[in-house]
Amino acid sequence: MKYEQIDSNLFVKNRKKFMSQMKPGAIAVFNSNDIYPISADSTMPFQQHRDIFYLSGVDQEESILVLFPDAPYEHQREILFLTETSEHIAIWHGAKLDKKQAFEVSGIKSVYWLQDFNKVFYELMTYADTMYINTNEHYRASVETETREDRFIKWWKEKYPAHKVEKSNPILQRLRSIKEPEEIALIQKACDNTEKGFRRLLGFVKPGVWEYEIEAELLHEFVRNRSKGFAYGPIIASGNNANVLHYVENNKQCKDGDLLLLDVAAEYANYSSDLTRTIPVSGRYSKRQADVYNAVLRVKNEATKMLVPGTLWKEYHVEVGKIMTSELLGLGLIDKADVQNEDPTWPAYKKYFMHGTSHHLGLDTHDYGLLHEPMKANMVFTVEPGIYIPEEGFGIRIEDDVVVQESGEPFNLMRNIPIEIDEIETLMNAK
Repeated sequence: MKYEQIDSNLFVKNRKKFMSQMKPGAIAVFNSNDIYPISADSTMPFQQHRDIFYLSGVDQEESILVLFPDAPYEHQREILFLTETSEHIAIWHGAKLDKKQAFEVSGIKSVYWLQDFNKVFYELMTYADTMYINTNEHYRASVETETREDRFIKWWKEKYPAHKVEKSNPILQRLRSIKEPEEIALIQKACDNTEKGFRRLLGFVKPGVWEYEIEAELLHEFVRNRSKGFAYGPIIASGNNANVLHYVENNKQCKDGDLLLLDVAAEYANYSSDLTRTIPVSGRYSKRQADVYNAVLRVKNEATKMLVPGTLWKEYHVEVGKIMTSELLGLGLIDKADVQNEDPTWPAYKKYFMHGTSHHLGLDTHDYGLLHEPMKANMVFTVEPGIYIPEEGFGIRIEDDVVVQESGEPFNLMRNIPIEIDEIETLMNAK
């Protein structure tokens, strides 16, 4: 890992919260992700399953976490199973966690090697009535690959068909959506790294640079600040490319007069940040570009004020739509007749602003959170309105990451990242 080791007290707290929600006599199991093959002997870079990381801090493959708060013996209540490290593994791939290191990372005293799992697990299951399985129920999930977790669930159902079944995901959706102070600090670190990358770009972007060169500048800055890199696939979209919401080719040359939409952000310790800024390739916004930019900025600022405890996500987006409608009328992009005749299921403003305004942020860029439940303090949300005008050859999106506060306006984790036109132009034209 590149990041500094996280205090294990965070993971101790997270496990206590999860176990307090389990039913009596229940056991829960969490598996690491696979290392996914590409072809021949090539593999994708490993990414840890966020649930086992959230509960243990263990950031390596072939790991299993077992939680059994009602186990008859204390050493059975929290158990880690890890691949046994060896001199051979250390030489070829780098040493894995030993038992002492695993305790330092996780705060879990009972650590076994993976080859002992079946024997130890069998004894635990003789004491348990209920099994919590860990399924992916995120509202945006669309998974075709069979995961290590899927294979474990199949094996467990065949091996232990008489046990009751519960789901871990509803508990985790609520727990992970409300961040501990340590987690907010890690997201802030990711945002700080993103700021460094963005400021680097303001002195680099000019007519003639290529989108992929900008991507390289960002990656350089992120990695040198102990990040694995981008929190998600970077969107570096000049000109009309900005009107493709998930443009990821990043292979066009930036032209004089273009706007450049940058939806790019660093991760840190598996926690995401999520930034969007739209800057002028030439260093100066045109009058029309500035008018649209400021309209988007006003929507973002007003939307941010609504991210307070008790707000419902669906109703929030309706209110943001009203604010956007007013701005689009002012820009002449829609007229009163468009609004009066609009389809309630697809309002007039959707022609120019077709996506949502906010999503949960944390260990996943689109993090856990039950959208039908009211917002609570210490949830972290993005705020990202946009206006996309293909007929004028540009699109503008502006995005910050904010923490819902118990009282008052949300706390902006990206408060130090340039956002006003004057500051962006000044930094882009500095000698």
